[in-house]
Amino acid sequence: MSVLRSIESKIAGLVEGTFSRAFRSEVRPVELARKLAREMEEHKSFSVSRTYVPNEYRVYLSPRDRERFADYEAALSDELGAYLLEHARRERLALLSRPVIEFATDSRLRLGEFGIQTRVVQPERDAGEEPLPGPAASDPGHTVIYGPGAAAEMVAAAEPLEARSPRAHRAVLLMDGRRLLVGQEGATLGRSRECDVVIDDPNVSRQHAEVRPDGGGDGWLLVDLGSTNGTILDGRRIDAAMRLTPGDEIEIGTSTITFEVE
Repeated sequence: MSVLRSIESKIAGLVEGTFSRAFRSEVRPVELARKLAREMEEHKSFSVSRTYVPNEYRVYLSPRDRERFADYEAALSDELGAYLLEHARRERLALLSRPVIEFATDSRLRLGEFGIQTRVVQPERDAGEEPLPGPAASDPGHTVIYGPGAAAEMVAAAEPLEARSPRAHRAVLLMDGRRLLVGQEGATLGRSRECDVVIDDPNVSRQHAEVRPDGGGDGWLLVDLGSTNGTILDGRRIDAAMRLTPGDEIEIGTSTITFEVE
């Protein structure tokens, strides 16, 4: 195992191990950590010599999830901040200050969904002091909504959450006793931590397959992303995009995933 992979595993293990027993909702701390790191990567700004990333993150939770997080919120915020700080150091990303994670409640979110909003904040300075070099402070941008194991959906902060669900049926992946909601834009499956559904299996490629919406209708497609060992749908290896129907079984490496809709 490489040094970087070891560090990442250690941090992810710490976040998950410390808090996993405390959280019985579908939002898991390790998933928050991964999506926060993704949002950090998605909101880079560049100077001549440095790549800056946001240093303030607001995580929106459903009322039920927020209630269950209440007793551990401060500790979880600190652990997630440490995770992002280490991620930035590892990827050579510049921060104006240590990452700050705040939690908020949004009654429009369902159990297991969470939103992330980022911004750049200049640290407080004494009167007359020059601001730190780097990007100017920014207003909060769009809020990106995630479901458990789902791809991101981006909505304006003031936009009703109901407006982001134009598809009549939501895709669901059943795997290892977990129920993973697929976002409107689909979900990638693979060994990489950047995938929406992470499968820890050496037989699985980093970016292995994707469940994506059918652009011509309300259905869903399964696409192999050039994986080494292939993707199996109902016992047959796929060579092209294949339409999914409820009850279909997807085999990736040694994992079997059942596709459903709701």
